[in-house]
Amino acid sequence: MAERPRATRRLLAPALLTASLLLSACGGGSEATGGALSAQVVDPPFDVSSTPLTDTDGEPYSLTEDTDARLTLVFFGYTRCPDICPAVLTNLASAMTRLDEADREQVEVVFVTSDPARDDAETVRAYLDRIDPDFTGLTGDLDDIEEVGESIAIGVTDGTRLPSGGYDPNTHSTQVVAIDGGDDAPLYWGQETSSAQFAADIHTLLARS
Repeated sequence: MAERPRATRRLLAPALLTASLLLSACGGGSEATGGALSAQVVDPPFDVSSTPLTDTDGEPYSLTEDTDARLTLVFFGYTRCPDICPAVLTNLASAMTRLDEADREQVEVVFVTSDPARDDAETVRAYLDRIDPDFTGLTGDLDDIEEVGESIAIGVTDGTRLPSGGYDPNTHSTQVVAIDGGDDAPLYWGQETSSAQFAADIHTLLARS
């Protein structure tokens, strides 16, 4: 694949701050806010690690520096995961099809493997191409993956250890985490979030900026 363009992300922090204030005032969650958002608020937001991993073109990729999107959605898993990972990623892929082109161009979905010994760049790319070719895939050293995960409360090594030496983090963590233009992660969604809920939240957050 051609090398990904590198650009400075346009700020979305005001939009997510607004969402955060609305949710916090009402106690969080879509039920408390009359369906405004399905996402849950992180207060204070996670401070996302800038440690670079490796994308499927073999290039360094930092969640805080190497994206041209206004809103980045991050999910940790592994390509041999039998159920939760493909279910969540498929819902995200379906959500992208529900967005209009203007919204879609402002969102990046990033999959980070927790099984780098088996999930090299080629394996991750082939896996994501079957779900959504536009998704970004990251691999790298397990220590670096663990550090990045911990910065957004994904305890990679708290999961079930795999024969490869990697981990199944989804025994403990199934969140999709939103990163804004201020390099903070103020919102997350659980594994039960539907594609329609993802799409509605994404559109709302982008519209508030």
